[in-house]
Amino acid sequence: MYPELGLYIDGAWMKEGGRKLEPVLNPATEKTLAELPHATIADLDQALAAAIKGFAVWRAMPAYDRSRIMGKAADLMRERKEKIARIMTQEQGKIIAESRLEVDAAADVIEWMGEEGRRAYGRIIPGRVRGVRQLVLQEPVGVCAAFTPWNFPALTPARKIAGALGAGCALILKPSEETPGSCIEMVRCFEDVGLPKGVLNLVFGVPAQISEHLIRKEAVRKISFTGSVPVGKHLAKLAAEGMKRATMELGGHAPVVVFDDVDPEKTAEINAAGKYRNAGQVCISPTRFYVQDKIYKRYLDRFTEYAKGIKLGDGLEADSKMGPLANARRLDAMEALVQDCRNVGAKIAAGGKRRGNQGYFFEPTVVTDVPDDSKLMTLEPFGPVAPIVPFKTFDEVVQRANALPFGLAAYAFTGSANTATAIGDALEAGMVGVNAFAVSTAETPFGGVKESGYGHEGSIEGLEVYMTKKFIAQA
Repeated sequence: MYPELGLYIDGAWMKEGGRKLEPVLNPATEKTLAELPHATIADLDQALAAAIKGFAVWRAMPAYDRSRIMGKAADLMRERKEKIARIMTQEQGKIIAESRLEVDAAADVIEWMGEEGRRAYGRIIPGRVRGVRQLVLQEPVGVCAAFTPWNFPALTPARKIAGALGAGCALILKPSEETPGSCIEMVRCFEDVGLPKGVLNLVFGVPAQISEHLIRKEAVRKISFTGSVPVGKHLAKLAAEGMKRATMELGGHAPVVVFDDVDPEKTAEINAAGKYRNAGQVCISPTRFYVQDKIYKRYLDRFTEYAKGIKLGDGLEADSKMGPLANARRLDAMEALVQDCRNVGAKIAAGGKRRGNQGYFFEPTVVTDVPDDSKLMTLEPFGPVAPIVPFKTFDEVVQRANALPFGLAAYAFTGSANTATAIGDALEAGMVGVNAFAVSTAETPFGGVKESGYGHEGSIEGLEVYMTKKFIAQA
């Protein structure tokens, strides 16, 4: 079921041909799925030349026709959902049910943004002198370069593709080398519905080499990056040297504030399910749980019970509820976080260790008595480790929740409309979910504040970042 891997440049697939190869591993078995070719510098320059030509063709095509092509690609993704989902689970590890939902979400954002491209309206500003027309037009920014991580191998690339193509831009996309198959199959859908050559190009290789080579090219006018804060800052500096537009979707450490006017057991179940989705490897994952004193013990008991009941296993197995971590690095990171918790006197209420000796499985973990200045409470865990701590007052928890330099997502659970409004206003994050974790859909803006980045994906904001505004005064 795993596909043959290659680069996609100027409408053609390029495979080995003497290129450096990198093995792609199945995180559940640690076995090699396939060999992935790396792009050479000549490949990157060819991709750029193709994107320049593709942009000229694509921007000249009516938005209505661009939308139809994107809609057909989205429909084809839905038809091939099972195939793409199984590929995703093999290379990334998440359970098959989550992979299927991700393919659906990726198709939705492509379809939605294609349609929104038909509504990239300008406006007319009344002139001061009779006979003068003042027009504001929206135009595609040009050739774009995008870089995506391994945790959502279809949805994150789809957001970049959707925004760029919906606006009329051409794109050079570099997904993660650890999870290439999902994106390759998605690009095949665009190829099979007749996307013009050069509009979408797919490359793989050493991330720093590719990003630095492309970002420094004058023809690249915008970059979009999803990943860590340190890498995002580096790429933002490179973009600034050329005055290039940039969208940065960086790390987070989302607080969850649980007030004592909710059902503690029911809320704990909802929170635990959200926490252990994709083994916690989600940039908007709930990661710091603050629970009001009155219900703390009941909430903790049910959350812990839920965590202990999660069945780990290969994501392709129907009864698995959580798959492995995506790579060995995450396994090492979880072990280090748990050890630091022990070192600072925290208690492990559930899990806390690797499961088995094959595959990157780590037990769903619950930690209590964690100091606010510990590594687990200050560094994004990006894994299945949940710290749960009590709080007393509204003002206290707001201060603790907002204390970190991150501001991607934040959540709160309360039965009071007044408290819901107050906490929604008080939390410093680009996305706030009150009584829900649903903060990411095609039609809503996705983005953070503070060191979690800037710019948006999804919604009209996700289209506008790929467009420039031109003012024309016509006498």
